[in-house]
Amino acid sequence: MDDSWRSRITVRSDQMGGVACIRGLRIPVATIVGMLANGMDAKQVIDAYPDLEPEDIHSAFRYAATVPSETASGFPIPNP
Repeated sequence: MDDSWRSRITVRSDQMGGVACIRGLRIPVATIVGMLANGMDAKQVIDAYPDLEPEDIHSAFRYAATVPSETASGFPIPNP
């Protein structure tokens, strides 16, 4: 599985209660994935959050697809 999302997704206990966010911003991955799941396209999401970059959208999807399998396997997810 492609793990290039690791450079764009941060999980910090001192920020947003440890929720996965985009590049240290206070924009949760779940918010981005939820917006897309509810029918917004990437441009609309970026318009709503101008600090985002197109690669952030792709990284959010890759993170969402990867993390459940990694956490289920018992391996910790290192933060760069």
